[in-house]
Amino acid sequence: IEGAREGKEILANEIGVAFKPKRKKSDTAPAGNEMNPDFVSLEGSIEGGTYTHRAAHFEWLCDVGESLGLSFDQLGKRRHGSPATLHFCDALFDIYGADDPSISIGASFAIEHWANAGFWDELVEGFQKLNAKLPDGQKKYPMGFWRFHQMLEAQHAAHTMDELEEAVAEGLIEDEDKFVAAANEMLDACAIFWNGLDASRKGETLSLDGIRKDASARTWSVRVSKTGREVPQRAR
Repeated sequence: IEGAREGKEILANEIGVAFKPKRKKSDTAPAGNEMNPDFVSLEGSIEGGTYTHRAAHFEWLCDVGESLGLSFDQLGKRRHGSPATLHFCDALFDIYGADDPSISIGASFAIEHWANAGFWDELVEGFQKLNAKLPDGQKKYPMGFWRFHQMLEAQHAAHTMDELEEAVAEGLIEDEDKFVAAANEMLDACAIFWNGLDASRKGETLSLDGIRKDASARTWSVRVSKTGREVPQRAR
């Protein structure tokens, strides 16, 4: 039940239920296109928190889209995804959302470490450079979405190993090989996503030839780990 509650904390915060911090913060909603860190707390719980439209993470992303000339209908829709992006989305659903904790925890561990490796820092730095190039008086690209997640992931970094140790202590990871295989495949899917973005940037299309596209058709195959043990891995 605690795991389910933790998941609901994340989901509710994503849609706009602010974490209720231990210490009192401003009750003023975010104004304009910018996130107000004093309003949107990084800590606390949704228990007793307040829903606000402007605290929804997707609205912050829409702020960025609007500054780039993109409308609500042009963001966050599966129909707009490239094959590489959809491969990543499907892998998240299939591996990260697996019923087997050995698989889902492995995927979660890999994703958290990837996010903690500087991904958000690079996005913030990139948009800061774009803003610095804008002429004086021109409206800047909103940074709220990027800054919030940069700070949130920095906070997660301190807890990732602790959460893994708790999962092991509670006996949630019954198959270590599945854990390792799921983590590796999740990172493979991340690589396909980013390689797809890079190809798109260059006006190219990333070839997914040889990569299994039907998530429901996955079966466990074998790969050899660094220790020489046979590690079950989902076949492509």
